[in-house]
Amino acid sequence: MKKHAIIPIFIPHKGCPNDCVFCNQRRITARDGDITTSDIRKIADTWLETLENVETVEMAFFGGSFTGLPMEEQSEYLSVAKEYKDMGKIDKIHLSTRPDYIDDEILENLKSHGVDVIELGVQSFDPKVLAASKRGHRVEDVYSACKKIKYWKFSLGIQLMIGLPGDSLEADIFSAKEAVALNPETARLYPTVVIENTELYDMTLAGTYKMLDEDDAVFRAKEMYKILSSAGINIIRVGLKSSDLIGPSNSLTGATFHPAFRQLVEGDLAREIIENELKPYVNETLSHEKKKSQGNGTVTCYSSPRDFSNMIGNSKRNKIYFNNKYPNLKFIYKIDSELKRNQYRIDF
Repeated sequence: MKKHAIIPIFIPHKGCPNDCVFCNQRRITARDGDITTSDIRKIADTWLETLENVETVEMAFFGGSFTGLPMEEQSEYLSVAKEYKDMGKIDKIHLSTRPDYIDDEILENLKSHGVDVIELGVQSFDPKVLAASKRGHRVEDVYSACKKIKYWKFSLGIQLMIGLPGDSLEADIFSAKEAVALNPETARLYPTVVIENTELYDMTLAGTYKMLDEDDAVFRAKEMYKILSSAGINIIRVGLKSSDLIGPSNSLTGATFHPAFRQLVEGDLAREIIENELKPYVNETLSHEKKKSQGNGTVTCYSSPRDFSNMIGNSKRNKIYFNNKYPNLKFIYKIDSELKRNQYRIDF
């Protein structure tokens, strides 16, 4: 049985008058125009026809700042979602919004319509990054919004971006640690992608903004991933999917966009864990006798079933890495169903 499915309802740029340097919401979601309650029902019914034996189904409002909509419009959309929830066709209602569009009146209305999950587009906890990105809200707004969301007993999600103007590895690590301190249930990590018809696009062409290269983006995301996952936070997305963009001709995605960005990050994490376990066995200080006692030079690496492709690495990059770095060892890769996600072990 599939554990989780989301019915996505996109409200392109609605509810958000702010123009962040990186954002052209109509371009990002590949959708434009208003959405009606009839549209929501059609989308929901179409998705539900394809969903069988799913443990949890969510209807999720994405693409804009939902709570920036007029209250009447929020209630109109949410009434449809609540109708489906009351009928047992969906299990949860999920929405995303900005930290500065949260107050007690808004949260009371969301609670009355059965909303379960609120994701905040935090992007960064560094005031300089927020200002350079023209986010239009303060770090203090984030703390206040998270506190209120927790008080009203919603599930909290935090979205963070990597490589915004003014960003640094130190700022990214700080943001991950601050996110942990706010105790969200879920998190998303997005490397910045430069979209056409945005201020960031113009800045890139003018040379005042430089995109991260792939290695740097993956490394930063991996370090943030470790901080969040070690705190028990469910990281539900790492990087944009190809379906989130119209196509490469409409963006300067550069090295920061990869259709398997999450696998790049989790693959690098797998390689790091395996190599740390491998080091004691290949340390130059080991005596010849001890090396002999370790067997025939074969290393068997184990992962959980879900992590096997991460252990191998995208395009077999981990296999290639270990073969090149340790030519005297033979590596074999196997599954151990007893291992949990992001756990690896090796045997000699």
